[in-house]
Amino acid sequence: MAEDLTRTVDRAQWRAQVEAAMGEGFTFVDWLTAVDRTYLEDDPGFEVVARLLDVTPGAVRGLRLHTMVPDRGSLESLTPLAAGFAWHERETHEMFGITFDGFTDHSGLGLRPLLLPDGFEGQPLRKDFQLAARASKTWPGGKEPGEGHDSVKSPSRRRVQAPGVPPTEWGPR
Repeated sequence: MAEDLTRTVDRAQWRAQVEAAMGEGFTFVDWLTAVDRTYLEDDPGFEVVARLLDVTPGAVRGLRLHTMVPDRGSLESLTPLAAGFAWHERETHEMFGITFDGFTDHSGLGLRPLLLPDGFEGQPLRKDFQLAARASKTWPGGKEPGEGHDSVKSPSRRRVQAPGVPPTEWGPR
């Protein structure tokens, strides 16, 4: 398969550009997801990416469409174009908190949890999500200098807080 074509799309033209791509033969919905870019100072927000395929026999082509959505923003739903977007939009909403305006999966239930248990709070794929498991038990990964394995204590360095690790005062006591 050849390398995917890539198009950057203005958020206001998201659905229209995806519909135009489908008119060009990119009718197979491969996936849709988001990338949390809120930590970037020059271009914060979320990058939403949809991948479509043209599965014409003998000439399979891929197309990735990218657009930016502000933090806690919304984007026009692609479900009116193809039912295959419903699962992906529900997952992206649940994991990143992006709302898809006009979402329909013909159930009448709207955007609702897909993978997380009932009552789960937060969006676990956001950079600002606190990983509770890392606060309640020691992380099994690499050790700081001088820690673990009953070794002779070596000089320590300043402790570095890894991304997603809450401060020590966070969580139940």
